Amino acid sequence: MRSPDFIIGGAPRSGTTWLYAALDLHPGVHMAKPVTPEPKFFLVDELYEKGFASYCDRWFAQVPSGIKAGEKSTNYLESPVAAQRIFAHLPQARLIFLLREPVDRCFNNWLWSRHNGVEKESFAFALAQEEERERTCPPSLRYARPHALFSRGLYADLLRPYFELFPREQILVLRFEDIASAPGEVLARTHAFLGVEQRPGDVDGLGVINRADGELDETLPEDLRARLHAAYEEPNRQLAALLGPGFPLWDGK
Repeated sequence: MRSPDFIIGGAPRSGTTWLYAALDLHPGVHMAKPVTPEPKFFLVDELYEKGFASYCDRWFAQVPSGIKAGEKSTNYLESPVAAQRIFAHLPQARLIFLLREPVDRCFNNWLWSRHNGVEKESFAFALAQEEERERTCPPSLRYARPHALFSRGLYADLLRPYFELFPREQILVLRFEDIASAPGEVLARTHAFLGVEQRPGDVDGLGVINRADGELDETLPEDLRARLHAAYEEPNRQLAALLGPGFPLWDGK
């Protein structure tokens, strides 16, 4: 039975779709298709109950031997249950997580939700009511979690269940900002992590993928930005302690 060799997870709005598209250009890599809807097998209870064989047959049955197979389900990052399920079935899998400066990620997540019709409130209101709205979220949205903004930037808390289960050498954590500044280097590093030929030139022409409408013409008020930076100071310190000096935190943030 063919199963995935690697899995890409979030944070949401942090470049997972870009990485999917870039890896899909590699002749030695097969990405589960289509890119949407994502497999989400290890996240969604109803899918997981169908069994691991059904997941493998649905997404990987046609992958030739010698090809690295992978999938992207962004919200795996925020699920300790998904971490346990992945480890139970795929203890040798390589895991790739993408993170974004948490304040920018939080605001961009709100933009994306608003422009896709799942958010009607202001950013300030959405932040203030996040816990209540998460608690009362309808069952149909319990995995999408459209109102989870601040909590999705608590990266150390989200990563820790994976670090407690998987050897460190099986986990690669990348920064969204490096995709913008050095996309070829990010892709080559990912190829090396997966054990395939490094092809940094595959990024040529990819550009920005899955941009949130409005992100170029709307800005976060500076007073609210400052409050969020202060709120993320301790979580970012915890992230630095978890990942070590090989993962530089965001300058001045």
